[in-house]
Amino acid sequence: MITCTFAGHREVFGSCTQKIENALETLIESEDTLYCYVGGMGEFDGFSAAVRNLKRKYPNKEIRLTLVLPYMQQKLNEYKEYYETSFDDILIPAELADIHYKRAIPARNRWLVDNSDYLIAMVWRDFGGAYTTLRYAQKQGKKIILLER
Repeated sequence: MITCTFAGHREVFGSCTQKIENALETLIESEDTLYCYVGGMGEFDGFSAAVRNLKRKYPNKEIRLTLVLPYMQQKLNEYKEYYETSFDDILIPAELADIHYKRAIPARNRWLVDNSDYLIAMVWRDFGGAYTTLRYAQKQGKKIILLER
């Protein structure tokens, strides 16, 4: 089993779905199980829909896409059908329950890295949450797949 997560800036120029799909295919080639955790905060996370493409392409492999939220959000109720059809699971880690909401997103990002074998990243700035997540993954010795913009 392989687990991976994603880091990228909120805005992405052009479609990177194919780049993400190619990166995921290299991971799933030698394994039968791939769990993908996504934070769902911006456009880059939206492109992790590439995971759903892989699920159709490899129906005999277990490929799961889990949305990991830092705290409960009203949008889960407002757009319930979208979330139910887009993700296999929605998770709010128990470790984040007592964290102030302003610190919850960085804590969630660290959780994503800590619970993944790989980070698939498209980061071109040296500031912001995506950059901080990439640096954290590097410090943790995680395997990183950097995608070109």
